Amino acid sequence: MREELITSGRMNPLVDPQLHIWSWEIPFYLFLGGLAAGILFFAGYYVIMGKEKEYPAAIEKTPLIVPFLLLLGLGSLFLDLNHKLFFWRLYTSIRLQSPMSWGAWVLMVITPVSFIWAAIHIKKTFPKLKWPYAWMDELEKFFTSYKKVIAWIMVIYSLILGIYTGILFSAFNARPLWNTSILGPLFLTSGLSTGAALNIITAKSEYERHKFTRIDLMLIGIELFLIIHIFMGFLASTQVQIDAARLFLGGPYTAPFWILVVFFGMILPGLLEILELRNIKIPVLIPATLVLVGGLLFRFIWTFAGESSRWLY
Repeated sequence: MREELITSGRMNPLVDPQLHIWSWEIPFYLFLGGLAAGILFFAGYYVIMGKEKEYPAAIEKTPLIVPFLLLLGLGSLFLDLNHKLFFWRLYTSIRLQSPMSWGAWVLMVITPVSFIWAAIHIKKTFPKLKWPYAWMDELEKFFTSYKKVIAWIMVIYSLILGIYTGILFSAFNARPLWNTSILGPLFLTSGLSTGAALNIITAKSEYERHKFTRIDLMLIGIELFLIIHIFMGFLASTQVQIDAARLFLGGPYTAPFWILVVFFGMILPGLLEILELRNIKIPVLIPATLVLVGGLLFRFIWTFAGESSRWLY
């Protein structure tokens, strides 16, 4: 009897057992986008509320880094593209059903707005700075006169940017771990938490630092609630989603997620922040840095775990 050797493309390790859709560029961008959204939201919100004197770091200082965060994020997106010279085609149409179309247009608005916001506040952080041309001073005065309008734009678009980073994943029906409506609110909350953490680092006054510590504690609580809710939903759903949940419940991502993200990125900094609020001196850099690193690792772990979750054939 003649034997035949059958060669299948599914033997390729990049296809089976999992399909590598995205590498490090996407979770890195998602972290930077969420962080930028959190920073801009708080800056715009407190201007709208008329509390500029109470929150100078959140309004004037922290947003100065947002243009760099967004440029780094856009750079990582560009690196991920296979056909880099055709990125402009995202802007030849608006597709309301496409999360990527939403993201492209939101970034088109929020990026120049972040530059404008930084420009009208940079002299308060660097008082010796002078614009090289007179028309730039006039432009600064013009935008300053519409500061509240810009703040409203920032608040609205930062919320869209923050929630879009999760919706980008949840739109992938073929990946059971990503296919949950809770992912959008979870990514938004995580982005706001990282933004609050950075404001804790840059805040000079105890009042502002304690205010953002309380905000971050609340956001960490919401994150933990949403994470538990995601896994409860998975375990009560179809077999493929139960299998997706098991990646974190005894599977290969159990230790990295629950130890690095949940414990060191949420629970431990939350406990340290509680001690800080009770006047037990804790270096604010420690819990804030843990929150930032936890937010970064969360996006990397969820990205790679989602790629390994799949429908059964």
